[in-house]
Amino acid sequence: MTDHSSNARRLDQMQRRSISLAGGSLKTDIGEAVKECEVHGPFTSKGIKLNIGAGREIWTQCPQCLKEAEEREEAEQIAKAAEMGRRRLDAALGASGMPSRFHSRRFDTFVASTPAQQSALNVCIEYSESFERSLQIGGSLVLAGKPGTGKSHLAASIMHALMPKYGTRYMTCMDMIRSIRDTWRKGSEMSETQVLNELTKLDLLVIDEVGVQYGTDGEQTIIFDILDRRYREEMPVVLLTNQDAKGFREFIGDRCHDRLKEVGRWVPFDWESYRATARKGIE
Repeated sequence: MTDHSSNARRLDQMQRRSISLAGGSLKTDIGEAVKECEVHGPFTSKGIKLNIGAGREIWTQCPQCLKEAEEREEAEQIAKAAEMGRRRLDAALGASGMPSRFHSRRFDTFVASTPAQQSALNVCIEYSESFERSLQIGGSLVLAGKPGTGKSHLAASIMHALMPKYGTRYMTCMDMIRSIRDTWRKGSEMSETQVLNELTKLDLLVIDEVGVQYGTDGEQTIIFDILDRRYREEMPVVLLTNQDAKGFREFIGDRCHDRLKEVGRWVPFDWESYRATARKGIE
């Protein structure tokens, strides 16, 4: 299909160039004639006679055939671009660490039946749409509320909206802490510095389950180190927590909290769990 379309297009271009040759000594217009297309029937063709060699005649092709060939080639190019885009998105999704449960989550599938839910949805949509600004100032979000209220849904929706243009990564807080601790083992393939640099350079780092851990001094040190690095480099974060404002501050520490307060926005998810409603439907 592509070869046929390209060949037809090149032949027509060659014919048009030949017809437009300057200088009467090189060509002679021989007017128009009705030709027969095997597919579209009769059509008017324009011809010239080249006054070189054997004096070959050249006639333009069926315009409908040429149009369809161009349309096929354009459709193939669009399909090829779409396939390349899909592959880039799949690669970005695979590298994002997003759990498969959230792969289908989008803004338009979030159930916003109350003003508070609509407000949370609007904040997250606005955040994704103005993300370039967040990259300049390290603008961040804290999605806070009970389990099952849709925090992960909207965080995944933000990531989907940004991929593959921006590099994003989803991690639970415990996974993030563990990724640092793993570098302390003898024979680790990556150093602590390498992991920290990787987590710092991501366009967006989404950290789920903040506050589920023990909150030891060692854990707080790791969390502070990562958030502090991203703060200093003005790189955004989206944090998900089941804690209230007081519990969240106590867990991440005053220094982290103050810096997040400077560049971040607290988004409350203060409604009942969707999961409880779903369980009722299957009882």
